[in-house]
Amino acid sequence: MKKIEAIIRPERLREVIEKLREIKVTGFTVSQVQGRGQQKNATGVYRGKTYTVNLHHKIKMEIVVSDYLVNDTIQTIIKAAQTGEMGDGKIFVSPILEMYNIRTGTIDETIDELSDNNI
Repeated sequence: MKKIEAIIRPERLREVIEKLREIKVTGFTVSQVQGRGQQKNATGVYRGKTYTVNLHHKIKMEIVVSDYLVNDTIQTIIKAAQTGEMGDGKIFVSPILEMYNIRTGTIDETIDELSDNNI
C-alpha cells in the first residue's frame, strides 16, 4: 500500500474527486492548508493599504491505495488538477507499512475492497 498526498488548487478539488471516482478511488481525506513553493507572492490592497500574500491557500488530499492503483491514481490527479500555471501543486508518495481498523482493532488489508462491512 502507498499513501498519496496531493497538494492542489482549491478550485480543482471537485474535478479531482470526480475523476478519482471514475477509477474507483473513493476513500480520501481533504484538508485546507497554506503553503509556499515556487509560486510568486501576490499583492493586493485592503482599505487603502498594500499587503503581500506569501502563503497560498491549497487543498491537501491524502489517499491510501493498493500498489496496483498508485500509478493510475497519480495520473488521474495530475490530469484533473493540472492548469499549466505555476502553483498547480505537488504529489508525494510514501509506503504504508500497516493499517488498522479502529472498529475491530485488527490489521486491515482491504483498502480497495468494497463490502458491506467497509461501507
